[in-house]
Amino acid sequence: MKKITSLLLAVAIVTGVAAALARTSPRTDAQAAVQSAAEPTSPTAKEIRGASPYVELENEKPPKLIVDPPLPEGLAIGVVWIQWRVENVNVVPVFGKGSLHVSPRVGHLHIHVDDVGWWWADASNINTIDLAGMRPGPHKIRIELVNSNHEPFPGQSRTVSFTIPNRAASSRSTEGRE
Repeated sequence: MKKITSLLLAVAIVTGVAAALARTSPRTDAQAAVQSAAEPTSPTAKEIRGASPYVELENEKPPKLIVDPPLPEGLAIGVVWIQWRVENVNVVPVFGKGSLHVSPRVGHLHIHVDDVGWWWADASNINTIDLAGMRPGPHKIRIELVNSNHEPFPGQSRTVSFTIPNRAASSRSTEGRE
C-alpha cells in the first residue's frame, strides 16, 4: 500500500510541476497561432503560383524566362528534355491583341530548332520541352517568351546548345527489332 501511495504522490508532483510550467510559459495558445501564421513553414500559394487572376496588378514586374540545360538522361537516348519556368506572366492558350491588357499578364513560348525557318508555339505550361528523333551531333534550341500577340518580351530569349551522341542513334535504330 505504501508503494502505491508513493507512486501516486510522485505522479501528482510531476503533474503539478508540468501544469505550473505550462501556466508560466510566456506564449499563450493564441500567440502561438499568430506566430505560426506569421511564419509559415512552406511558401505561400501566391509565392509559388503567382498573383490571383481576380485582382488587377498595378506596376507588374517584367516577365522573366528561366531555362535549364537539357536533361542528360534524355540526350543519352536521343531525346531532348529542356525544363523551363517563367515569372510574372501566366503561360496559357490565350492569343490576340485583346488579351494584351489582361492582368496578370499572359503569354506563351516560341520554340526555334537549329535556326530553321519555322517555329512552334507552346502554351501548355507543362514546363518541359520534349523533342525526339533528332540526328546525332550538335544542335541548338532558342526559346522565346512572347506575349499573347506573339511579340517577344524584351530580353526574354534563351538559347540552349547540346549534342546528341552517336550511340543514341544506334540505340534507337535497334529498338523493336528484338
